[in-house]
Amino acid sequence: MPPTTPGCGGTMSTPSPASGERPIDRWFASYSGDHRNDANQWIHVFAVPAILWSVIALLWCIPVPITWFKAGLWAALAMFAAWMFYWRASRPLGFGMLAVFVAMAWFTRWIHDAYGVRNLLYAAIAVFVVAWIAQFVGHSKLFEGRKPSFFTDLRYLLIGPAWVLSKLYRKLGWKY
Repeated sequence: MPPTTPGCGGTMSTPSPASGERPIDRWFASYSGDHRNDANQWIHVFAVPAILWSVIALLWCIPVPITWFKAGLWAALAMFAAWMFYWRASRPLGFGMLAVFVAMAWFTRWIHDAYGVRNLLYAAIAVFVVAWIAQFVGHSKLFEGRKPSFFTDLRYLLIGPAWVLSKLYRKLGWKY
């Protein structure tokens, strides 16, 4: 069951008729509550996309058993599933995340083709480890002092990239 937001009269996945809020607005409000520290927010602006790319790259490295599929199949399937989540939450965020996924897929394919799967794997592991260390430092008592949101609900692992993108949208004056 999704987390609830006090005063909204429903769960995160069901809009509250009284407030007119969309579920994505409540997800972002809850996520923002765990990310109030400016330094931690800046860490997230860099670490969340890095983690997203590293997961795509790690999935890209999984061999494809059938020869008529190319490397990257598992990453493409995961990106499509995640994109469906974003598209259902908000059309503008869905378009934005589609652009992010396409750019990350192109970058990953370039690394794969130029340097090989082994180097892509090593780079993905290194980025994954460093970015997660940064995330936990941001949530430590040095900065935020709150546990990461995904400790309460794993869906926050999907909310993080959209939250970072929504910050860009707000800075550009775009609605999401």
